[in-house]
Amino acid sequence: MDDVIIIGGSFAGLAAALQLGRARRKVTVLDTGLPRNRFAGHSHGLLGHDHKPPLDILAEARQQLARYPTIRLVNARADSISGAIDDFSVLTGDGESLGARRLILSYGVTDQMPDVPGFAESWGTSIVPCPYCDGFEVADQHWGLVWSGPQSHNYVRLYHDWTETLTVFANGHDISADIQADLARRNIPVVDGRIAEIAHHRGHITTVNLESGRNAAVDILFAHPRNKPSASLHESLGLDTVNTPFGIALKVDERRETSTPGIYAAGDLANPAMASVTTAISQGATAGIFAQQSMLV
Repeated sequence: MDDVIIIGGSFAGLAAALQLGRARRKVTVLDTGLPRNRFAGHSHGLLGHDHKPPLDILAEARQQLARYPTIRLVNARADSISGAIDDFSVLTGDGESLGARRLILSYGVTDQMPDVPGFAESWGTSIVPCPYCDGFEVADQHWGLVWSGPQSHNYVRLYHDWTETLTVFANGHDISADIQADLARRNIPVVDGRIAEIAHHRGHITTVNLESGRNAAVDILFAHPRNKPSASLHESLGLDTVNTPFGIALKVDERRETSTPGIYAAGDLANPAMASVTTAISQGATAGIFAQQSMLV
């Protein structure tokens, strides 16, 4: 039996495995090799790895984990979970049954692309969600923001550190009069109407085309489509969740433990609003440390 099974081997999961491996705990990491940021050419803001392709960072992390004899990395999907603290059972897609005292869920989320031609093709290249991840590289350019609700007003203020040229695309949303007045005060134009198409060249935006026939050119488009957990294991376990403007997140305490004792969660699965590699690593390390400490006798 393992001490911990980690389901999801991207940044959060591998960070948890590193802490547990260094504590000489027996760990199995299950991963399908589809991290959320695989569409991005580079990852930014991660100390020591700034501006490196995220898949290269993950490959290097896996190589570093190989020096810890108690860590096993398995390319497999977790199909089901049963049991309780100190006696969990995980059935993989390969038919293998694994046992563990603790579980860490870090299988992330899937961004739900809108049914707009060109959007998915440009995602991660010129349509992005996070200014901390990509803002520096496109500073002082013409930014666009696809409005997704009242929370979008905060982005307008945030983006000012990177650019003074911003266009808001209402995309069918009714923006309140007070917010409209604030946008006008900031000299930020609002383009009404729904987006019909993202015209692009190999993922690089040329224009945002509206159903009205109007076209608007921007250099980069920020958007926040809703996301959903990339697996449904938390549903079968009956774990408590939180509904956020971005999607469903697992509810965790300060130790990253979920509503079920012995099950921890980290990364975007428990914090979809912050799509940050740095945050995922921090949360993963925290989950690994507290899972280890919970097994002390």
